[in-house]
Order: sequence, then structure tokens, then C-alpha cells
Amino acid sequence: MLTKQDIIAEARRLKFADIGFTNAEPFTSQKEYLLDHMTEYGWTQKAGFSLLDGTDPQNILPGAKSIIVLLESYFAEAFPHQMEGNFGRCYLDDDRVTKDGLALKVKAFRQFLKANSIDSKVPFNLPHRLAAARAGLGTFGKNSLFYARRVARASSWIIPVTIVIDSEFPPDEPTVAIGCPEWCRNACVAACPTGALKGGGKIDPRRCISYLTYYGEGLTPRELREPMGMYVYGCDRCQNVCPRNLPWMSEAKIMNSRVAAKAADFELACLLHMDKPYFTQKIWPHMFYMSADDLWRWKMNAARAMGNSLNPAYTADLIRAFKENSDERVQSMIAWALSRIGGQEAKEALNQFQKGSKGIVRDEIEQAFAEL
Repeated sequence: MLTKQDIIAEARRLKFADIGFTNAEPFTSQKEYLLDHMTEYGWTQKAGFSLLDGTDPQNILPGAKSIIVLLESYFAEAFPHQMEGNFGRCYLDDDRVTKDGLALKVKAFRQFLKANSIDSKVPFNLPHRLAAARAGLGTFGKNSLFYARRVARASSWIIPVTIVIDSEFPPDEPTVAIGCPEWCRNACVAACPTGALKGGGKIDPRRCISYLTYYGEGLTPRELREPMGMYVYGCDRCQNVCPRNLPWMSEAKIMNSRVAAKAADFELACLLHMDKPYFTQKIWPHMFYMSADDLWRWKMNAARAMGNSLNPAYTADLIRAFKENSDERVQSMIAWALSRIGGQEAKEALNQFQKGSKGIVRDEIEQAFAEL
């Protein structure tokens, strides 16, 4: 009969960073929190995430008795500097579509369980971070992220993978608490430029840069564009400034060859000009929260990042993109980006574009001239 130690040994053999166990009791506190904050989280139900259903493991696997939580360190290797500036690190080597990295390890782990007569499910909607804390693997940060206790220098650069099983194993001692030092003076909260972080582990996801980059509706509001900076997809600001993360970030790392090999495909100019085949083949398999129907959002985000770079080298690309795009959200952001970069070439282009523009595009160009 399989023991807890046997399972731990298999997790280590597969090179997971850490492993913990908790019971399959409902996550009552999480359900209550979601119900009390539907203003902030109601969109998740409409998007099909079923977070409320995920608070009860029985909805995931009838007869569930335990939850195994595996930790994977996603920042164990270095990434190209430019990509780190435009994308959240957790997306840079994401294999949830390609299934050629972490997915292979999870599959092997589940096959091990199945070979020992243990049924399992890997849910997408179970509260992974809370499960990890309940399994004694770490604590929370004031930024609402989960921090490891024994691995990755106790940083937040880890992914909890939850596996609901139909066999019972002794649970580990919970560590459900905020583990931040008082002397950090809420560095993460102060660093969040869009005001998404509320402190005490609370967040308004609708104002998070990550949410805004791939779920934000329509043209990004003007007051959020500059604060969103250079990020095109995801955000790491609150992690980059966190003193709990400094030891891991200071550690020397070899370059991630998988990410380095695709870095050129993710240059801002490529994203701004890409068509659907380019997106489907090169971008979507790695960053899939937006479909091919959302190319306008990718291009809008790329244009915003170009504008925030203040780099005149992007002016020609922005002018070309305005002409080759008919989407008013993309054209509006390009006008804003040109006004941010400034210069005679940008001013002449905006003057030309104004003649045939209308609606929000015309409004954006007029505002651009007012700022220029």
C-alpha cells in the first residue's frame, strides 16, 4: 500500500520543488470571500472560471479525501531581459498548451498515483494558493501572492499545482498567514501603479495590470495607460520590489534556452504587425488568454508599451500600423503612443491621420495634439 513517504519520494524524483498534503474539506473562507466580493470577482463566473464551484473539492472529484499540492519554481532559470520587461515571468515558459514541460511531470506523477489505485483530478478552479498554505508549504504576501517556505529562497516565484485524490493521507500543519515583515512598509502596495493592491493580502483584480492586459474591455482608459508601463501581457511589479524575493532574484541563473529561442517572435514590432497565422503559430501556444479574435488587444497593448518606451525608433512602426489597422481601439492607442514619443515625424503623421478620422480615433488625435 502506498504511503505518504512514497508519494513524497516520487515528487522529489520528478524534481518538483516541494510537496504538501491537506484534507479535502471545502474552502469555506474562500467561498465566503468570493460571495462578499462579487463586484470584484463576478467577471470570473461570466468567463467560465467557476471559482465558487472550485471551493468544494467534491465538485471536482466526488469522494475526494485529500489534496496533494506540488510546488514548481518557474523562475529557476534566467529569461531574456527584454521579455521580462514586457511579460510576466510565469508566462514565459508556460506549457499549458504545448504540454512539453511541467505538464509532463504532472502527468507522470498522476500515472504513479493511478498505478497505485489512486484516482486524481487536477482542477483549474480550486484555490491553489490557499490549498498550498493549508498544506503547510508557505505563507501569503501583502500582494496576495503565495510564498514558499522551504524552497526558492522562500520567494513567490513558484506555482502551486493541486491534485485532488480519492485516498486519505495525513495532512500537514497549515501555514495560512501573511508572512511579510513589518519593516517592508508595504513596498508591493506602494509599487502597484494602478492601485490594484489593497494591502493585507487583498486585491481588486479588475485594476491589476495582468487583468487589464488580457481581459480589459475596450480601449484602455487614459489614466491607466502610462501606469501600465511596458507590460504587454501580465505583470511582475509587486514581485520585483518585494524584499522577500530579493534572495532568489539575486541568485545567478543560467539562461532558459526555450524562452531565448522564441524571444525574437515577441518583439513589440512583431506583435504590432502580426496577422492571425503568426499569432496562432508563434504567440498563442505560449500566451493563450487572448484568442485570435483578440488581436486588437495584443496590438493595442504593444502600441501602449511603445508609447511608454518614449523611444523614437518605434515611430515608423506605429505610423505603419495605424495605416494597416482598421480597429479604432488600435488606432486610438497608436495616436496616444505617437503623442507620448513626440517629435516632428509623429506630429506630421497625426496631422495626416486626423483628416480622415472620426469617433474615438479623432478624439484621441485631438487630445494628442493638445498634449503635444
